[in-house]
Amino acid sequence: MRLLYFTALLFIFTHCSDTKQTPPTTAKDSIPVTNTTPKPAVTTAGTKDTIILSPLHKPNYILADLDGDNLTDSVQLIQHTSNKKYGLLIKFGNHTSTLLGAGKDVLQQGFDDLDWVGVFEKAQKGDIYWNNVNDEGEIIGEDQVPETAKIRLPNDGIFIHAAESCGGGVIYLKDGKFEWIQQE
Repeated sequence: MRLLYFTALLFIFTHCSDTKQTPPTTAKDSIPVTNTTPKPAVTTAGTKDTIILSPLHKPNYILADLDGDNLTDSVQLIQHTSNKKYGLLIKFGNHTSTLLGAGKDVLQQGFDDLDWVGVFEKAQKGDIYWNNVNDEGEIIGEDQVPETAKIRLPNDGIFIHAAESCGGGVIYLKDGKFEWIQQE
């Protein structure tokens, strides 16, 4: 009887210990990883720096069309291994890239490190956003914002926000320049 009981418990532990299921991904949802060794990037100063995909953030990349050229762009949450700061590496479908954060100021918002990001997702083209904090620092609702101050995203954007607290925003391209929409 004890052997039967032990076998049943062993079966339960081995088959029920990992109930988390990962949904299947398609080529559209994934970025192929051929080499997990961090690749050095050359900075404008000519020194070698290294950036890696963030081990802190999950997910650590999204796919979007940020510039409206119908090519898939990737946005990766990365960590700069020299200064240990986190940022966004944006790789456009036309093979150009830009870096926000990782030690560089993020769109004049007063921070250069995205270690605080807990929510990282694509903001859909056509969605409407507005800066929802007024000049006095108060959170305002949609009914308090004039229609002229509401922004319909011309292309996909990047939504980043602190987990389970206030603070974050939407980054999007407007006339070839990244803009910030404050979201509390």
